[in-house]
Amino acid sequence: QVQLVESGGGSVQPGGSLRLSCAASGSIVSINAMGWYRQAPGKERELVARVISGGSTYYTDSAKGRFTISRDNAKNAVYLQMNSLKPEDTAVYYCQVEAATTGHNYYGNYWGKGTLVTVSS
Repeated sequence: QVQLVESGGGSVQPGGSLRLSCAASGSIVSINAMGWYRQAPGKERELVARVISGGSTYYTDSAKGRFTISRDNAKNAVYLQMNSLKPEDTAVYYCQVEAATTGHNYYGNYWGKGTLVTVSS
């Protein structure tokens, strides 16, 4: 199947920056979309940013102008550069990948275990 390993979370003061990384491995044939979701305490998981294979990107309104998603197809990796962080960005951030794997003719959804981002003074 597909394994996702996230890194880059941590604690930062308001206005600071963090860069999240996610590397996918396993029996991957191709990857369609890659994205980052987050879940704050007591809230539902929400999509933060997404990039599809052609390079088109989507950002939730709160992330526009502050976050940048990018992907490295050669490494099966996706990144989220987060600038001007706010306390309300505090959440567990999850990497999500739509990938086709060996022996399967469909794209499945795969999730990382999450990395905690805390924005606090």
